[in-house]
Amino acid sequence: MSNVITEQLTQAGKKIEHDSFAIVDREAGEHDYSEAQWQIVRRMIHATADFEFNGLTRFHPDAVGAGLNAICQGVGIVADVEMICVGLSKPRLNHFGVSTHHFIADEDVIEQAKRENSTRAVQAMRKAQRLGLLEGGIVAVGNAPTALLELIRMTQEEAVRPALLIGMPVGFVSAAESKQALGELNDVPWIISDGRKGGSTLVVAAIHALLALTEAAHK
Repeated sequence: MSNVITEQLTQAGKKIEHDSFAIVDREAGEHDYSEAQWQIVRRMIHATADFEFNGLTRFHPDAVGAGLNAICQGVGIVADVEMICVGLSKPRLNHFGVSTHHFIADEDVIEQAKRENSTRAVQAMRKAQRLGLLEGGIVAVGNAPTALLELIRMTQEEAVRPALLIGMPVGFVSAAESKQALGELNDVPWIISDGRKGGSTLVVAAIHALLALTEAAHK
């Protein structure tokens, strides 16, 4: 039975999406993911037409369960950039009572970054922490490795415990290294895309997959 909230709104749209997923399943071949993990990886491949994410995507053992539980509780999603918040389906989020937050363009964030000679991404994560949004929330990083490195520091030095960290920053400076560091954490569940590849599109795809899995689990 199809999902009602987290699928395309028209029969034509659903058919195209289902046919696309079938092609991904067929062309991806074998993989080592669980059924639930594959739903996330498959949607990431679907969003990018890049089959390398079959292998580049890694999961903390508790990641999927933590993500579904967090969505059920209607926790907030903190993103490093506005693009993630814009890309997420508002009707799907609203169905679960999930809100989104980003602070990268806030004036106080910009001014603090200038004063400390740091990045806006770092200061945005610190603002999210001051507002109490990181503890128990879903944190999604698709652009800024410095945001991810700051989150890792917070978990190690300040015992901050998000429900789930989605770490998929794209780029050449510290992107791969930040994700490698996240993959070494045990106390916080995470989903990462190894190497330089990443981006907001991937994060959006992963969250939409988690929303779909949550709906399917609670029918």
